[in-house]
Amino acid sequence: MAWGDAPGTGRFGYGLVPVRSRARKGRHAGAPAPRVPVPRVPGSLLPGPRREARAAAPSPRRAAHAATRPEDVVGRSTAPRAPEAPPAVDTTPAAGTTPGVEQTPPAETAPAVGPRLRPGVRRALQGAVVVALAGSTFAVADAHKTVTIDDDGRIRTVSAYGRTVGDVLAFQGVEVRADDLVQPAAGAPAADGGTIVVRSSRVVTLEVDGESETFTTTALTVGDLISALGERGDGAVASASRSAPLGREPVRVSTLKTVRVAVDGTVLPIRTTQATVRDVLADAGITLAEEDATSVPLTAAATDGMLVLVSRGQTASDSTTEVLPFETTTIEDPSLPEGYRHVRTVGRPGEATTTYAVRTLDGAEVERTVASRVVTREPRDEVVVVGTMDPDTVVVDPGSARATARALAAERGWGDSQFACLDKLWTKESGWRVDADNPSSSAYGIPQALPGSRMASVGADWRTNAVTQIEWGLGYIDGRYGTPCGAWAHSQRAGWY
Repeated sequence: MAWGDAPGTGRFGYGLVPVRSRARKGRHAGAPAPRVPVPRVPGSLLPGPRREARAAAPSPRRAAHAATRPEDVVGRSTAPRAPEAPPAVDTTPAAGTTPGVEQTPPAETAPAVGPRLRPGVRRALQGAVVVALAGSTFAVADAHKTVTIDDDGRIRTVSAYGRTVGDVLAFQGVEVRADDLVQPAAGAPAADGGTIVVRSSRVVTLEVDGESETFTTTALTVGDLISALGERGDGAVASASRSAPLGREPVRVSTLKTVRVAVDGTVLPIRTTQATVRDVLADAGITLAEEDATSVPLTAAATDGMLVLVSRGQTASDSTTEVLPFETTTIEDPSLPEGYRHVRTVGRPGEATTTYAVRTLDGAEVERTVASRVVTREPRDEVVVVGTMDPDTVVVDPGSARATARALAAERGWGDSQFACLDKLWTKESGWRVDADNPSSSAYGIPQALPGSRMASVGADWRTNAVTQIEWGLGYIDGRYGTPCGAWAHSQRAGWY
């Protein structure tokens, strides 16, 4: 290859262009070809016939070049063009040339593409592009997150992009409406490795002790809805299982209430979850004869603090069934939070059959005395436990499993009083150890799930993750006992929960 100056290699040229040279006639074939400079031959100096042929039929590149004005070049695309067919060349020897001797054709002028950038400007633009690309890379890396999304109880760990919680949820296709609950808030920064909780809002109808109300809630299950009642929901009975998801049907709840029943000369405080007066009397074991009457209809809804008067009907019989009242005992418990009351044993009245001696005068009863009394059912005294512990004395270490449980319990509406019970319960069960294993029963973890694999419903990392175990344990307590204090009270009474 030989290197020569082609047209345009000067001030606005493109550099050196390789030009193939050929050995002169008669030179040894193995000798290296000499470097032959390419002459600058103007088109007007071409031999006559050849000049006339080219003038008559210019090549497409020359025609395009001639039609391009210098001021039109600036801003045009500099993308390479597809190669064009070379112009036809007349092989007839021109006059004044020696036959058999190859003539060097003139090089064509390259099309202009505008002035080149100065090296300093070009380097500055390249640097700006590199910085922009690097910034974009860092921005994408910073927006990438691995988070756990709890979407209405459907828990999954995902890889997503977004700077805020709302961005991450949108990336994952999770629709959030105005009344939905999102924790952390949608505008909060999304933390890598964090957890995002979404609770969809829905309209439900809740009937509590006969009083109905329709409202919007983010509760997932019947148990979540009852938990919103606070201590009033402790021990309440619902028309559906606490673990059942909320649907379109109304939820009927009968709370644990005290109904006072005045019967046979005594007033009995009946603690019950029964929904109607008839059910309250039947649950308490108060038998009504056909002639007896009540101050309120038997089908009326039972409410807390209600007073029911039972009037016995007159009979000529000398035998009757009577109610035996029960006693109430109060016990203080320092392991329960102050102000918390729990009925450890529900009182039930007894029953006795009494035979009277009746004295009459002229066919009318003038005196009735007790001849005998047979107790058919002994009364059962009621035992009420009252907490005396100060919840403020429960101190937890930040970042510990207890601190996590306290925060998750607060999300369910359980304050310090309920956490005090939870702390007592799980301290007794596992000492708050994630790997607590009971070899005799296969119970495992902080809540001592039996078996431990039940916690896999919350997460596959149930063996090692305290958050997974606590979430499952709180859901279990909510569905079975209503509150941690209810579970702790049961544990004290039965030895397990």
